[in-house]
Amino acid sequence: MLPTSLIQPLRRLWTLESFAYSLRVFIALAGVMALCWYLDDMGKLIPLFLGIIASALAETDDTWQGRLQALLVTLVCFAVAALSVELTFAHPVIFAVGLGVSSFGMTMLGAVGQRYATIATATLILAIYTMISLEQHGGVALGELWREPLLLVSGAAWYGAISVVWCALFSRHPLKLSLAHVFRELGVYLRLKSALFEPLRGMDIEQQRLALAQQNGRVVAALNQSKEMIFRRLEGQRGGRKLNRYLRLYFIAQDIHERASSSHYPYGALAEAFFHHDILFRAQRLLDQQGRACKALSRALLLDRPFDHGPSAQALEDFNASLNNLHAQGRDEWRDLLRSLSALADNLATLEDKLAGADNPDARADHEDSSLFDRSPRGPRDVIERLQAHVSLASPVFRHALRLSVTLVVGYGVLHWIHPTQGYWILLTSVFVCRPNFGATRRFLRQRIQGTVMGLVAGWALITLFPTEPVQALITVAAGVAFFATRAHHYTLATASITLMVLFCFNQVGDGFGLIWPRLFDTLLGAAIAGLAVLVILPDWQGRGLHRQAATTLEASAAYLRAILDQYARGKRDDLAYRLARRNAHNADAALSTTLGNVLLEPGHFRKDADVGLRFLVHSHTLLSYLSALGAHRGAAGAAGDDNTAVTAAADDVAETLARVARQLAAGETIESHQDTLTRHAGLLEASAAEETCDERRLLQNQLALISRQLVALSEAAGRLSIQASRE
Repeated sequence: MLPTSLIQPLRRLWTLESFAYSLRVFIALAGVMALCWYLDDMGKLIPLFLGIIASALAETDDTWQGRLQALLVTLVCFAVAALSVELTFAHPVIFAVGLGVSSFGMTMLGAVGQRYATIATATLILAIYTMISLEQHGGVALGELWREPLLLVSGAAWYGAISVVWCALFSRHPLKLSLAHVFRELGVYLRLKSALFEPLRGMDIEQQRLALAQQNGRVVAALNQSKEMIFRRLEGQRGGRKLNRYLRLYFIAQDIHERASSSHYPYGALAEAFFHHDILFRAQRLLDQQGRACKALSRALLLDRPFDHGPSAQALEDFNASLNNLHAQGRDEWRDLLRSLSALADNLATLEDKLAGADNPDARADHEDSSLFDRSPRGPRDVIERLQAHVSLASPVFRHALRLSVTLVVGYGVLHWIHPTQGYWILLTSVFVCRPNFGATRRFLRQRIQGTVMGLVAGWALITLFPTEPVQALITVAAGVAFFATRAHHYTLATASITLMVLFCFNQVGDGFGLIWPRLFDTLLGAAIAGLAVLVILPDWQGRGLHRQAATTLEASAAYLRAILDQYARGKRDDLAYRLARRNAHNADAALSTTLGNVLLEPGHFRKDADVGLRFLVHSHTLLSYLSALGAHRGAAGAAGDDNTAVTAAADDVAETLARVARQLAAGETIESHQDTLTRHAGLLEASAAEETCDERRLLQNQLALISRQLVALSEAAGRLSIQASRE
């Protein structure tokens, strides 16, 4: 039994995403360190440690059965890579050819799926680790070809065994962490959304919407990660009560996301009309409290505690009371605005119900469609087709594979040309620094150099201060654990940690001080080669492809609109087709936000489209918000009105216009002006909505009118992007 003062910190540690990962690494590194000390054979320490690191880098989320299969594949790949390096190490020409071909092939596997990419990258890293280990031993001894591969693969197998057992014992824990992360990001999104209701004249709405679009990308990434985790565990395990509970929580998060991203009226008009009333303040407070409730739900999931959404429920009552007061005043000039506020009230009330349902997700109806779309390859034929689709200079994966293979071959040539001590660190630096685009490469290059300098300085100081081997062994293990604890979010600190670990590993078997200057020199040289390669070898400037990504966003929005209209015609059904259309629209919006983030890191000449792109992102995300409101209010079949052909025709025309603008933008053509048509549609829809008595049909007409007017601004932004693209 542990005291309460100790239990609470341990429970909080358990809720950290990196804690379990770091603990597995600690067990593996500490076990190897203890074994080498026990055998009095520290010469085995470096290859065993490197094998553990490579295996940990190859780890992906899965069930224990899937992780075991992945481990076996990984060990085979590691063994082949290590033996290949051993056999060709003394033949530079053959080695260079093999290095180029293998690095190209392994990078191309990224086109198949993330799991394949992770294992392939780890295999490439282990091959370089083999080179480092061989160089440290002065080459390959003819009678010991097996030695380095066996040690490297043994270290990898040791960590892999720990990983498989851990996964069998705690298979649901990563899923719980992932869903908690989803609700935490949703909480941030809702609180950002609440700022739009602040009753201020002249507020910078565009800046607020830009922040929302960027946060939406984080929400989408969290949802996608949870979906993949759930899908892997559902394979062959459907029916488990605990797993079905997580699946229902995921669908609740999707519903909350759709309602949170909804917009029912231009916020500036609402602020102008109700500036002297408290309705917008109530709406702002309600969204803020619902954001806090999402954050509380995240904590409740992590700590297995009850979830209380009382403050947000009270805020909803206050909002409804304020809205009823406005309705009671009966002012005609507010009629349309109050209808929009009533739709907002219905939306937020349903969102509150979803939050309440998250406390007992098992109450969600079992008859709903709970299927998930499988994006993983379905067999060898699918793998081949995906690879073939990327065998083109237009493919970013192909360009990166070619660029990385040339980078490594050039680095290998340089190290033979200048014969530096421990020169294979050049190749390792290039692998970690060389990224698919300039922005990411620039960021990792800077962080890699900074981290290496920090690690070398800290290593020099700590080796001097603690010359005894037991203390250095503890520091070695601690530094290795720190690398995995920080590499996802603090790469500079992670680089410093792994540099420190390497220094102390080498100091266990020789002179760690002798590695300081070679490591610094090789890092600078490898980073310079990688940076130059990204600049001159098929550079993938994100700004040049911005119009194509923007077109993809519009295409996905058009498909989402058609899926929504089909639901209004046939009745609400959260089937896979609808959820896939919705997810694709949000994925495209998130991808555009990520692309723009990369454009902002590119050199000035290639960054000239960034301002136009950011304006387009604001307009496209606003459009997605109007679409989300339509999707959130789907109801009974026939809501579009069988007798209202004008509304149906206008809706179809809006969807076709959106798709047409997307096609023209993708081709870099002049965007046709649809202002007159769209404005006419908006006027007709607003006139129909003013006379409509059915709330659901009126909301459909109002939202289509908002979408039509938004398309005018969106078409103008698309036209500017297309003009910029045609000048390239």
